[in-house]
Amino acid sequence: MNAMHVQQWNSPGAPEGTSRPERLFDREGEWAALLSFACDPHPGADLGVVMGRHRQGKTLLLEALAGATGGFYFCGQQATESEALQRMGEEYARYRRASRPFCWHDWKECLDAVLAAGDDGPAPVVIDSFPDLVEASPALPSIIYGALRHFERTPLDRRVRLLLAGETAPVMTRLFGSASPLRARTGLILDVQPLDFREAARLWGIDDLGLAFLVHNVVGGTPAYRHDYVDDDVPAGRKDFDAWVCRTVLNPRVPLFHEARHLLDEAIGPWNRGVCHSVLAALARGCTTHGEIATLLGQQLTDTSRALTVLRDRGLLRSQPDGLQPGTTRHHITDSLLAFEHAVVRPRRAALEQADARTVWEEARPAFDSLIAVRGFTQICRDWAVSFADWGLGTQQVAASRGTLSGPSGEGGLDAEVVVRRVNGSRTGPLVSLGLARWSTGMDLHHLQYLRRILDRLDPRDTGSVRLALYGASGFSPALHFAQARGDVMLVDLERLYRGA
Repeated sequence: MNAMHVQQWNSPGAPEGTSRPERLFDREGEWAALLSFACDPHPGADLGVVMGRHRQGKTLLLEALAGATGGFYFCGQQATESEALQRMGEEYARYRRASRPFCWHDWKECLDAVLAAGDDGPAPVVIDSFPDLVEASPALPSIIYGALRHFERTPLDRRVRLLLAGETAPVMTRLFGSASPLRARTGLILDVQPLDFREAARLWGIDDLGLAFLVHNVVGGTPAYRHDYVDDDVPAGRKDFDAWVCRTVLNPRVPLFHEARHLLDEAIGPWNRGVCHSVLAALARGCTTHGEIATLLGQQLTDTSRALTVLRDRGLLRSQPDGLQPGTTRHHITDSLLAFEHAVVRPRRAALEQADARTVWEEARPAFDSLIAVRGFTQICRDWAVSFADWGLGTQQVAASRGTLSGPSGEGGLDAEVVVRRVNGSRTGPLVSLGLARWSTGMDLHHLQYLRRILDRLDPRDTGSVRLALYGASGFSPALHFAQARGDVMLVDLERLYRGA
């Protein structure tokens, strides 16, 4: 069965009362897809897979789904196979309101019993933290495959809806990748991503767009950080931002202060954490290519390559071809808190544990402004270009990345922060837009002239209908507004980024 990512809101088999729980912020598409899968009334055995990084709300979604549909939810943990089976038997007994725990000798016996819950209707069976169970029981995926095949051969009115969930990691990729036999049986593949910058502003309840942007550059779009990790502390306004940073992410008594290190440790496990921290620090300082990172760290390219692969496989890194030199690959940290940690906190952690946070932040604020805010603004401009801008291409997808051109001998190179290209399958296609992004600098005609210089260096066959764009958070000159009125350039400010197309 083909994988599905978003389905219609209502499922014909959904019981009454299965509207999205209020405690779930946003996630309408994810909830609809899960509900449609879980309540599909058609007979047969279906497998669903839910993936995503830590703290994105997978468990909350799955617990809510089980509660709303009368399904069974079980969360695995690191344990021996016998302990996992014992816990499963205890929790399934509570679910079935049995007088005593079920005792199963192996996973086959367990799954035969638990999946039979579908005899009474399409109630889902949800197994969360699935990779932890596989670690203790490597044969479990094969047992599941066999169980699903077995239930397909049973009476036609039997329904089995099994959902397996786990963090984005090589284990999930290997188990449900294109070469896996389980992939052919998968009817739902759902990747729970962080909220985008617009959704994050709504989550935090911030109407001041400049403040929303600054907060996003500290915590990103991870829903879990909104409440418990900062004790419901939201900056009262732009003037309160510095104090808020000191009260939360720079405060050792607040969970958010420790979260970035925990996030990395959970993601990479026992692999060489020192190298990964160093690679992230190099990325946070502005290195974007494999060679730049290796040179800064004084490492062999092979050592850096391994760390980049580990971080990318764990979803902590995004790798993209350069928008103007496809042979060059550029890497970016995907999590704002990790970038903040390695640009601001990590170099000053000893001082933070000994001195007043306000003093440390005053010294660190220039690094935040020049490293984190500048690149963060560039990234939301690219995100807007991909997800919200109307390029007049219909359903044609686009990709946005940084683009660089090497200068002729004796001349410097040229850079464009937002290079938008059509996407043709797995390859990037024709150029759609060329743009510059400036967070703290007002923009004038010389920025437009700079874009035209880049355009003049490109192959005319690739530039026939290219739109020039200037993305600015600090205003545009009257001359640029006049140029926009003539159709010479597109101006994108914070208002348009957060609320326009």
